[in-house]
Amino acid sequence: MPLSRRALFALPAFAAFPALAQGDYPTKAIRIIVPFAPGGSGDITSRLIGKYIEDKTGQPFVVENKPGANGIVGVLAVKAAAPDGYTLMLATTSTNAANIHMFRNPGYDPEKDFSVVGVIGSSGAFLVVPADSPYKTLNDLLAYAKANPGKLNFGYFNASSQVPAEVLGKRAGVDWQAVAYKAIGNAWTDLYAGAIQFMFVDLTAGRGQVVANKARPLALTLPQRSPLYPDLPTLAETFPGFTSTGFLAVAVPKATPLPIQEKLNALINEAITSPEIQNRLVNEFALTARPLTLEQCAAQDREERAKWAEYVEIAKIEPQ
Repeated sequence: MPLSRRALFALPAFAAFPALAQGDYPTKAIRIIVPFAPGGSGDITSRLIGKYIEDKTGQPFVVENKPGANGIVGVLAVKAAAPDGYTLMLATTSTNAANIHMFRNPGYDPEKDFSVVGVIGSSGAFLVVPADSPYKTLNDLLAYAKANPGKLNFGYFNASSQVPAEVLGKRAGVDWQAVAYKAIGNAWTDLYAGAIQFMFVDLTAGRGQVVANKARPLALTLPQRSPLYPDLPTLAETFPGFTSTGFLAVAVPKATPLPIQEKLNALINEAITSPEIQNRLVNEFALTARPLTLEQCAAQDREERAKWAEYVEIAKIEPQ
């Protein structure tokens, strides 16, 4: 039977993705680019989710760290990759919500260039000082800062660690100095050496240091106290309405075929709802994890951008 004109034009696109016809994606190794250094929350959770996907599909899952420029280096590597489902991006508050407001030209548009195919979880951050710090409470820290303008330094390594500190300074009416780091590990080193006196770190990446009694948390950025840390106050208890939360997600280049996006969405949702991973995400990493459809993922992605536009404006951070 002769093919119609429409069918003839459809053949090349169909042939370009033979795996889709067989429904056997993935047929080779998948890599996820984490735009930050090893040891952070994105790196930790990517490896956790990746192990599940590797076991489920029988294909290798490779985590590749590409830190730099608040995540921009890694993001641009994913943007340049083939939209075939074999190069994923660990999307974070910095990459998908804050950078577009903090950089005049980051080189990408998170909404136009990428699709979020799964949300791993949402969480907040600790405000931490070294365990031997003289500051036992948030009020201790703020009292010293008010009496000694410009004498305290805080470290940051992404938007989630910079913006809350800047907002806190504005809300408290204090002046402190920002010190930028390429990686969280360098910030921890300087915190313990005394080069910086405090920093904000997300609950996933900070938990190990807190549990080991190396770092002392003074406050949380969540809207209410965490069941994991019932005695730890929130910033909102001192400064009503002051919260700072973010998310960890998986994204792909926008042109990735919908069937592949749907397969990844299903795999990620299976992973985060599996009993072992769900337990770790909630009870070890303090992440709120729930399965979302592709449409719900896109909606949360947009909501995060709107929320962080407001945070950056309050912090009065001038775009670079």
